[in-house]
Amino acid sequence: MPNNNTRTYVKAAVQALDSKRGEDIQVLRVGDLTTLAEYFVICAANSTTQVKTLADEVEFRLKTDYGVVPHHIEGHDSASWILIDYGFALVHVFLEEARNFYGLEKLWKDAVQIPLDEL
Repeated sequence: MPNNNTRTYVKAAVQALDSKRGEDIQVLRVGDLTTLAEYFVICAANSTTQVKTLADEVEFRLKTDYGVVPHHIEGHDSASWILIDYGFALVHVFLEEARNFYGLEKLWKDAVQIPLDEL
């Protein structure tokens, strides 16, 4: 089971996405299914500019508020899908078309979806 700090960081990531009008934010607990991370945070954006803005806001908030920095970031150049790897969570920010194409929610259908108000 994830620790309280992990849930705090995931909640902060969700709040950062929400503050910049991220759409259809989902949190999946995948820790029982994979060693990649405890959580996936998935969010959609309307433009490549918004994808970058959302990813930058998550990175800024976690670093500024908690001193937490990502291990790795992928996709910042194309910005149709940016992946921020924190180890405990993978934050996926997609253009809506890319999100539909990759269908992470379907691929990880056995994950536990966490209601945002329970974070």
